Formats: sequence, C-alpha cells, structure tokens
Amino acid sequence: MEKENIAVGLDIGTTKIVAMIGKKNEYGKLEILGIGKSKSLGVARGVVNNITQTIQSIQQAIQEAENNSGYKIKDVVVGIAGQHIRSIQHTDYISRNNPEEVIGENDIQLLIDQVNKLAMLPGEEIIHVLPQEFKIDGQSEIKEPIGMYGGRLESSFHVVVGQASSIRNVGRCIQSSGIELSGLTLEPLASADAVLSQEEKEAGVALIDIGGGTTDLAIFKDGIIRHTAVIPFGGNVITDDIKEGCSIIEKQAELLKVKFGSAWPGENKDNEIVSIPGLRGREPKEISLKNLSKIIHARVVEIIDQVFTEVKAYGHEDPRKKLIAGIVLTGGGAQLKHIKQLVEYITGMDTRIGYPNEHLAGNSDEEISSPLYATAVGLVMNSIQNNSQSAVRMDAIEPPKATVYRAPVMQIPEVVMPIIEVEEESKHFGEKQVSTGDKIQRSFFDRYVDKIKDFLDNAE
Repeated sequence: MEKENIAVGLDIGTTKIVAMIGKKNEYGKLEILGIGKSKSLGVARGVVNNITQTIQSIQQAIQEAENNSGYKIKDVVVGIAGQHIRSIQHTDYISRNNPEEVIGENDIQLLIDQVNKLAMLPGEEIIHVLPQEFKIDGQSEIKEPIGMYGGRLESSFHVVVGQASSIRNVGRCIQSSGIELSGLTLEPLASADAVLSQEEKEAGVALIDIGGGTTDLAIFKDGIIRHTAVIPFGGNVITDDIKEGCSIIEKQAELLKVKFGSAWPGENKDNEIVSIPGLRGREPKEISLKNLSKIIHARVVEIIDQVFTEVKAYGHEDPRKKLIAGIVLTGGGAQLKHIKQLVEYITGMDTRIGYPNEHLAGNSDEEISSPLYATAVGLVMNSIQNNSQSAVRMDAIEPPKATVYRAPVMQIPEVVMPIIEVEEESKHFGEKQVSTGDKIQRSFFDRYVDKIKDFLDNAE
C-alpha cells in the first residue's frame, strides 16, 4: 500500500494548544483528518514558562487528535512566537569563482549559509533566513536568479531572530511528550499561508493575528515577506481589564467578552445591562454593556496602535511600499464584534477578517475554518511542503505488535528481528524528511532542527 503524506501541525498558544492532522486530497486542498485541543497551561505571552504543565497540555491535545483521526502521530511542525522574536533586514553577497557557469541552487544556499553565520546578540539564534530580491552584477530587482549568468550574487534578506533558550524549551516539551520535532515556523508566517491569497501578497498586505497572549504581524509586498513583529499583548489583557474593571472572576470576564463584548462603544445603549451571578450566594452583579465595550475599546485601540506603529516602521506611507490590499485580521481576537470597523477607523486601511477556508477541502467542519485555527492550518500546510510522513494509521502499526508478543517460542532472534525492522523503517522515515525539502530555506531548517535535537539529547 502506498504511503500517505500525512502532515501534523502543533500550535502552542498562550490560551490553547492545537494539534491538527491533515493531508492533501486529490484536488490539492487540505483535508483535516483529526484535531485535538487542550487548555494551554505553562505558556505566557507565547513563551513556555512551565515545562511540566506544557508537556501535559501537549500530550492531551495529541491524544485527542489521535483518537479523532485513528492516526498515530510521530513528528510535528511547531509554531514559534513570543515577545523575544525580532526581525532584521540584511544584505549580503558572494563572488562566484566561475561567472561562465549559470547560477544554481548551491550558490543561493552558500549565500544563505553566509547569513546564518551573522553574529547575533548573546543568547539569540537565527530562526528564518528569507531571501527577498537578488542583484546580479549590479542588475537589481531579480526575483529568480537560478539559470542566470553573473560573477557577483547579492541579495537582501529578512532575518527572523529569537531567544535560543525559548526555542530549546519548546523542543524539550515536544520530545518529552514522546514525539519528534520535524520543523519550526514563525507563527505569523504560518497564519499568512493559511489566510492570505497570492494576489494580496503581491498587492501588499498586513496580516494581524490577534492571539491570547501575543499579536503577530506579517507584512507582504510584491509577493515577498517584508516585515514581521510579535507584540506582547493579546486577548488575555482585554479579559484582565474586564476582570479588574467589573470586579468579576476571569471565567466570567472571558464569557462576557465573547458573548456581549464589542470594540465599538457607540453600539450599546445606556439601558443594556447583563446580570452576573454572585459567588457563593452573594448578590448578582449588574454590568452595563456600554461600560463593558468602553473597557474593551480602550485596550483594543492600544493593541492596534502598537501594530500600526510597526506598519509605519515598515514604511507604509511611502507610495512604493503602499499596502493596497490593506489589513487582514485573524486569530481568536478577530472574532470580537466590530473590531474590523475599529481597525479601519484607526488605520484608514481596508480590512477584512481572515478565515483559513481558502485552502481547506469543501467538506471541512465549519469549526476548523474559524480564525482561531489559522495558525494550526498554516502549520499543517508547512508540514505538507516538507513531504513528511508525520503520522501512521493505528491499524497499520498494531498487527506487527501482535505477532511479536504471540511468538510461540521465546527465542532471542524471533523477538529481536521485528524490532530491528521497525527501527530501519523509522530511519527510512527520517531520511525521507531530510532529503525531500524542495524549498531553498528548507535544508537550513532541517539542519537547524537536527541541531536542536542534538542539544536536547546531550542535555539529558
């Protein structure tokens, strides 16, 4: 039987952890086979701060996804975010020994490797090196240099940098959960893959992913990633403000925000009131919806202002850098009522809510096409690009177990042989993952993930 290309994405968020299993159907769309989600304990503002709790939450999400799909997960592509992420623009070049030969992938790889050796601040590591535009012998604005002649190959790069310890902590949590780490992707890039069309990326667009602990930004222009940022505020600070402002518990504040919350105070009339049951027999509390939306409005304005500062830092006001497709909002925070109108009002840019349904198969569950799951869908798409065999059918792995244990004579060779076969098969999977990366930056990633694995193995 031909092996299926089953992909798994793991979104480790501040409020929830999502494990998603998927594959491409015959129409090239993403078919979700199973999804598991658990409350995220041990993660604050996108960074792991309690290893034990994070491992438990990951295992719970993985278990649920396996039970839903009937597949056993072997490895995952993980999203990385958090306030420690920063991005820099860098230009580098190589002089080629033989200008008479055409430029090949190995030349570009040499250039990328050179950028990977850049000296970073202490404790920082490069996560992504993304080539933007190339220059050959002074000729600029070349998007695809392969096959051209030239002596000096130059390129501008978007380099994403993060805290090495935070990345390794994520790797440790995944290994301790009994699965392997097959790739790391910056979360705003994963969300962008899931909700943006190629036309929007060409025209110029800012993707704002409002999560629980962080708000992620990715800006594209001419089909190229131009700017990324992670802002350490999200939906949780809005909930905290409601909790403090209305003197209620967090659970009630979250429910109020989701059910009655609005980012636009003018929508609610003064006499609209919601009654909240008091704790342990205390009197119920009456909360004005106008006051509630004023609290939400103040905090959302603050988040959007910070994001818009980053958009201006990219140079949005320059006519050549104008973002014609405007803003796309996604993530759980994008479900807040009237947030689209508020963002349009503050920024003066066209805004839409981004749903990850463009790449999903037509028969997908409605829940999966919610902005909540944009990052998870993007991570599964990323895993598919790796051509990884990240999960196997439960029924495909159970029969060999039965034959090992039912061996009539307990001789050593009979017990050892099937185990050796399984090990060889798993080695084969590993080779398949490493050798089939068809994107330029993929091979660096494989080595980077191997480096993390080596570090984790040695740390034990």
